[in-house]
Amino acid sequence: MKTPTPDRVRRSANTRARRVAGVAIRPARAALGPARALAATLRYWQAERATLRQGFVALGISSGGDLIAGIVLAAMTHRLEELPSLLVLVPAAIGMRGNIFGAVGSRLGTSIHTGLFHITGARTGVLYQNAYASILLSILTSAFLAVAARLVSAVFGLPSISVWDFLAISVIGGVVSSAIVLALTVLLAMTSYRREWDLDSVAAPIVTFIGDTVTLPSLFAASYIALRHNVTLLVGVAVTALSIWALVALIRTDLPIARRILRESVVVLALAGIFDLLAGTLVEGMRGHLLALPALVVLIPPFLEDAGSLGSIVSARLASKLHMGAIRPRLIPDRLAFLDITLAAPFAMSVFTLLGVSAHVVARIMGLPSPGLLLMVALSLVAGYMTTIGAAVVAYAVAVATFRFGLDPDNHGVPIVTSSIDLVGMLSLAAGISLLRVT
Repeated sequence: MKTPTPDRVRRSANTRARRVAGVAIRPARAALGPARALAATLRYWQAERATLRQGFVALGISSGGDLIAGIVLAAMTHRLEELPSLLVLVPAAIGMRGNIFGAVGSRLGTSIHTGLFHITGARTGVLYQNAYASILLSILTSAFLAVAARLVSAVFGLPSISVWDFLAISVIGGVVSSAIVLALTVLLAMTSYRREWDLDSVAAPIVTFIGDTVTLPSLFAASYIALRHNVTLLVGVAVTALSIWALVALIRTDLPIARRILRESVVVLALAGIFDLLAGTLVEGMRGHLLALPALVVLIPPFLEDAGSLGSIVSARLASKLHMGAIRPRLIPDRLAFLDITLAAPFAMSVFTLLGVSAHVVARIMGLPSPGLLLMVALSLVAGYMTTIGAAVVAYAVAVATFRFGLDPDNHGVPIVTSSIDLVGMLSLAAGISLLRVT
């Protein structure tokens, strides 16, 4: 049997994508009224039922893991009080795992769709180069976040631990968690390839689940190195040397895929980290309110990560369709792009309802004060849909802009979407708390 070439696979995938769109819509020149648009959307959801089913399962798993992160964060309350401004770093550290490895999942999903993915450990293979690039990026971004967290704390006049404390916590916690997330992301990609899952729909939620589950405990464990004076200084110097090695390796790499990933990701991840640190500053500013209602502390990590997962699903699907030529990079989304974006709506309804219920139940089990079940669900849904709309707009804008400029949307979409959604999500939560008068 003749093996299909990447071009033939790409053309076949393109044809399938347009055929699926044809199930739901007529040619793009025909205008649709509200009733016909709703009917077209429902038909598209029906055509994409396998994607919806896989996405619901992945998001359900992600929400469970994110709740674990919320519980760990609530349990860290006393440690956070002992280490001022550590809370500034927490959302950025969590978000960066999703930024780096969500992008890995997005790139591997595109390589599967375009027929370029092969299960091999060869140095020139897609898997090896993605793994190598993600390791270097994890070390560099962890060091960057440590220094930036100290600077942000100083700019906003917040009491803070030293930069050496931040370096020890961020780099050690980041490297440990990244090693685990990388191994499981590669395993997920290979499983998706063998079982013909849609990696674009399952990677972001599952990677989020893994990242949240391991990052906070890793940071928590690493935090016990802080405030130990000479020990912290020695560890800080060691991780600084490790970061310099990663930077040199980044500059000198001869692997083409890894070189492009690193070149296009460094600046984007730095900007994403700044957005996440600003989100952390908002969390630090809300400390008094959060400590009065610890159920909100349980809610924050899963809320931000699930919103980011929804945006990442949209971003990854749009990137794959742009690479295959199934949609065009236009200012206004064409119908297939718009219908793909609407898949976030049923995901959001289920995940944010479940999240509000779960956060309230977990808080009650732990004996933590909660504003009540109905208010928690209402807050999660109101803030969740506000954030989801923002995520869809950002995901489409980034995918189209990067593609038009000859860049790879898989390298930019997930980091920019998840980091901006962390900030938008915190603003939406603050607005929801004020609007619903959650006290």
